[in-house]
Amino acid sequence: MIKNHKKEFKKAFVVSVPVMMGYLVLGFAFGLLLVSSGYEWYFAPLMSIFIYAGALQFIAIGFFNAKMGYIDIAIASWFINLRQSFYGLSLLDKFKHAGKFKHYLIFSLTDETYALLTSIKKDKSISIKYFYFFLAALNQSYWIIGCTVGALVGLSVNFNTAGIEFSLTALFIVLCIEQYKNIKNKYPFLIGSFAAIICLCFVPSDKMLVSSIGISLFLLMFLKKRVLNEQ
Repeated sequence: MIKNHKKEFKKAFVVSVPVMMGYLVLGFAFGLLLVSSGYEWYFAPLMSIFIYAGALQFIAIGFFNAKMGYIDIAIASWFINLRQSFYGLSLLDKFKHAGKFKHYLIFSLTDETYALLTSIKKDKSISIKYFYFFLAALNQSYWIIGCTVGALVGLSVNFNTAGIEFSLTALFIVLCIEQYKNIKNKYPFLIGSFAAIICLCFVPSDKMLVSSIGISLFLLMFLKKRVLNEQ
């Protein structure tokens, strides 16, 4: 497949480099935490292949340690990943012609992959569905590699992971800057910042994500004409 679509693969790799830098580090941290919690190393790659949800995988370690029930885990997981529903709605047109890759693209949609898919410029010289597939697959492969290496290193090396979780924040900042450069529309970023500040001041930490998304959606709909005119 790659042999016949080298151009799409090469572009996907170049675009995915920022995600690679973040996923390798964060995946490494997850692998270390998983092993240090007493679980076998192979759970790291298995979770990364079949679950593939960064934040949820970190939180899952706490679920396992607390011996939560399946229903409790399912409900908590649904709320944690609720934002993906909003992402999916905005990608309906992009995935319409994805063909055999559509289901994998839906499964492999993460915050970082979404940010890249919504910020890259159209290129009619490549097959967009293969580009989307390679981008999503590369991002997941970075996560799998990071998690596996971290788990294997954690078997024999004591590692202090304090502060390493900031890599995720740094990655989001870089992707946000890239989106602004391509979109040149200040309103979504101002609305997002306003919603984040409001939730930081008045909303409990465990409800901040869903609340900030809700406020942002309300403001985007309320200021729809102004946002569209800015484009």
